[in-house]
Amino acid sequence: MGQGNSFRADASTEKPLLSPAIRVLRSIWRGSDSAEGERAIPEETAIAFTYNTASYAVMMATPQDLEDFAIGFSLTEGVISSIDAIDSIEIVEEDMGVELRIWLKAPEAAEFLGRRRKMAGPTGCGLCGVESLVEAMRPPPEVGNGRVFTPDEIMTAVNALLPLQALNQETRAVHAAGFWQPERGLVAIREDVGRHNALDKLAGALARDGASARDGLVVLTSRVSIEMIQKSAAIAAPVVVAVSAPTALAVRMADACGMTLAAIARKDGFEVFTHPHRIKADLATHVA
Repeated sequence: MGQGNSFRADASTEKPLLSPAIRVLRSIWRGSDSAEGERAIPEETAIAFTYNTASYAVMMATPQDLEDFAIGFSLTEGVISSIDAIDSIEIVEEDMGVELRIWLKAPEAAEFLGRRRKMAGPTGCGLCGVESLVEAMRPPPEVGNGRVFTPDEIMTAVNALLPLQALNQETRAVHAAGFWQPERGLVAIREDVGRHNALDKLAGALARDGASARDGLVVLTSRVSIEMIQKSAAIAAPVVVAVSAPTALAVRMADACGMTLAAIARKDGFEVFTHPHRIKADLATHVA
């Protein structure tokens, strides 16, 4: 991955941030028999985004990889166009959740304040709170040519994701988004109770490392809705592969922005819904 970008990142030292998972007592029923025991479940907390003290969004999310979340959300929601716009990030735990205080540099701060909007949404809700149909249906930017992948590489990427989902292995209740390259394998993975949040965190991780989504493919454990296409296009991902199905609107959006969308990726194969030219069995993988 590329050379990372730098900015100030500070966390409150008053007490540690919430754990991404906790263990709770529960009763187990199997047929007519019951037993007592514990189960690990994912934590969910309110994450507030502020930019130069201006409130912007509140999302319900897993309290981990929050710097990545701050950066990725800012990029995929169009608050900033580059990580270079961020001067610093403060992570502050409060009684009712966590506040991500994002400080933008002067030019970007002025631009943001001129077009600021507020929104609030439940877990990973990527469209809750938008103010118009035009805003909800904003066309994603066109993606670049990217690389060509073989079907075996697509399946390799999908199969690489599950064993590395540490939080999901513990709780069986979170989504993941990963970034895969043929020469390096799965180089980044992020998890969250919200599928949109997992993708945002992945976008932030790539930006921090100076990596381009054009150089590989994005793998998702969730269904593919319009927001997932919009966010993937915002980081210029030419190929998105998901284990579940896409919505009709997601297919139309992927087609419009030139993205290859493969989904329903299972042990026996996958289905390609848009721009199949990036998946070929008889050509070596290359960068276009």
